[in-house]
Amino acid sequence: MPDEAKLNQPWLVAVWPGMGNVALSAGYYLMAKLDMTFFADFSTRELFDVEHVEVKDGLIRPGKMPRSRFFVWRHPQQKRDIVVFIGEAQPPLGKYAFCRKLVEFAQKLGVERVFTFAAMATQMHPEHDSRVFAAATDQENLEQLRPMDLTLLEDGQIGGLNGVLLGVAAEAGLHGVCLLGEMPHIFAQLPFPKASQAVLEVFSRMADVEIDFTELSEQAAAVEEHLGQLLAQVEQQMGRQEAEEEQESFGVEPREEEGLSTDNQRTIEGLFEQTQHDRSKAYELKRELDRLGVFKEYEDRFLNLFRKAE
Repeated sequence: MPDEAKLNQPWLVAVWPGMGNVALSAGYYLMAKLDMTFFADFSTRELFDVEHVEVKDGLIRPGKMPRSRFFVWRHPQQKRDIVVFIGEAQPPLGKYAFCRKLVEFAQKLGVERVFTFAAMATQMHPEHDSRVFAAATDQENLEQLRPMDLTLLEDGQIGGLNGVLLGVAAEAGLHGVCLLGEMPHIFAQLPFPKASQAVLEVFSRMADVEIDFTELSEQAAAVEEHLGQLLAQVEQQMGRQEAEEEQESFGVEPREEEGLSTDNQRTIEGLFEQTQHDRSKAYELKRELDRLGVFKEYEDRFLNLFRKAE
């Protein structure tokens, strides 16, 4: 590996889409606020298949495979570097093989500890603070977690790659930790940024990295207010057990049949231009793309903002 690719005692954070967008939102926020740069693509095409193709104006577009990418932050004082792995999807089969390949790549980078983020659905009320649950791959890491404001997972399972990756890391002799942010189970299909912030606050303390949580806190407060209103309406009209039927009434602004309005397009382009010059604006841009329900269409362009200038 060339010298410019060598990292200093790096930690790896791996995230995928999941319940409440807890992990993915935390990964994107960490990437944006640390002003990370694109590092490498992770090719595992043999483990994925094409589920559908897009149609635009009557024309069928070629199917796209989910992409997985690495982004890196090099500590300005030559302390611990951080690598974020963002996967667009989890493979339907071959999860163990996927994780073996990912761990092998991490070892080549010199990664010392692997983190995964996830959601923990409970009976919590949206206005309550999100707890952070945690589990570790080894006793040493577990003892480091005990003094922190965490709830240790005594028993149970961690599903998907959030858990499998740490199992494979343990087999390879890498230390690992899973941090799970608490969210209300009745809103499991809706974004819950409060849980993402809770997870990132714990990680930032562990990694001794300063992160500005202003935007995430504002987003969490707005979501809390809306979910509280929705929950109150549901409890009054239908009872708690029918809450899930009302979930579609919140979260994403409906798309117009002919696409985005001119004003929305202008807003998006303006945010892209701002982010091109100031990557701290990246999460504001992502929030707007999420709000309009078009992030998938702009995802490659968004992530290309984190590539180094040629």
